[in-house]
Amino acid sequence: MPTENGSVVTEFILQGLTDRPELQPLLFVLFLVVYLVTLIGNLGMITLIRLNSRLHTPMYFFLTNLAFVDLCYTTNATPQMLTNFLSEKKTISFAGCFTQCYIFIALLLTEFYILAAMAYDRYMAICNPLRYSVKMSSKVCICLATFPYVYGFSDGLFQAILTFRLTFCRSNVINHFYCADPPLIKLSCSDTYIKEHAMLISAGFNLSCSLTIILVSYVFIIAAILRIKSAAGRHKAFSTCGSHMMAVTLFYGSLFCMYVRPPTDETVEESKVIAVFYTFVSPVLNPLIYRLRNKDVKQALKNVLRRNMVTKMAMTPLANKP
Repeated sequence: MPTENGSVVTEFILQGLTDRPELQPLLFVLFLVVYLVTLIGNLGMITLIRLNSRLHTPMYFFLTNLAFVDLCYTTNATPQMLTNFLSEKKTISFAGCFTQCYIFIALLLTEFYILAAMAYDRYMAICNPLRYSVKMSSKVCICLATFPYVYGFSDGLFQAILTFRLTFCRSNVINHFYCADPPLIKLSCSDTYIKEHAMLISAGFNLSCSLTIILVSYVFIIAAILRIKSAAGRHKAFSTCGSHMMAVTLFYGSLFCMYVRPPTDETVEESKVIAVFYTFVSPVLNPLIYRLRNKDVKQALKNVLRRNMVTKMAMTPLANKP
C-alpha cells in the first residue's frame, strides 16, 4: 500500500490502550491473568462437556462452540497485545494485520449466529418439548453450528479485503490495540465511502438479524413459561435461559456501541475501551456465567473433581508401597 512519499506500507504500529510507559507492566500482568483465566475457563468448559455424557445435548453442543469461538477470539489479539506491552517497537506486519482484522470480523459474525442458534435451541426445548429430540437432531445441530462459521468467515473475508484495498498514506500508526476496521479507515487517504457503508450495512444487518432471532425466540419462550402453572416449573424454565440472556446482553451491548457508528477520532478512541469488553470481558465471563448458573455444569464439575480425588486417594497407597 503506497504512502504519500511513494514508499510502501509493510507494517503498522499499534498504539495500544495507553501511551504511558509506567502503566505498561501493570497492564501486561492484568491482561495476562485475564487471558490465562479465559483459556482455563473455556478449555475447561469444552473438556467438561466432552467428558460428561449427560452434557451431550444440543444446548451443550452449542455452548462448546461458543467457548471455542471465545477462545479463538481472545487468542487472536492477546499475544500480540502482551508482546507490545513489553516492547518499544509495537509493530505488526501488513499480512499479520490483515489476518488479525479478518479473524476478528469472522469470529464476531460467527458468535452472532451461534448465540442466535442457542436461543432457537431454548425455544424448541421450552415451546416444543415433545418434538425437541426430532427437531434438534444431530444433523440439525451440526447445520445450525456450521452456518455461523461459513457465513462469518465469508463475510469477514469480504470486509477485510475492502479494508486492505484502501490506500494508507496518512500514517501507519493504528490508534488501537489490534487491527480494527474503524482506526484503519481513519488512516486511508483514498475514498472510504464504499468501505464505510459496507461496514455499517454488514454490522447493522448482522446485529439486527441475529438479535431479532434471539428476541423473537424469547418472546415465545416467555409466553410459554408464563403458561406454566407451577412456580417451580417456571423457575426451572427461566434458569435454563438466564445464562444465555446474560451472555447476549453483555456481548451485544458493547457491540452496538462499537460498530453502528461512522469512524471519527472520538468514536475510535471510545471503541478501544468498548473493545476491551467484548474481546476480554465477555470471553472470560461466559464460562463463569454458565458454570455458576447451570446446575448440570456444576454437578458435572463436582463429579469430575470427586473422581479425580478418588483416583488420587487410590493411587497414594500404591505409591507408598516399598
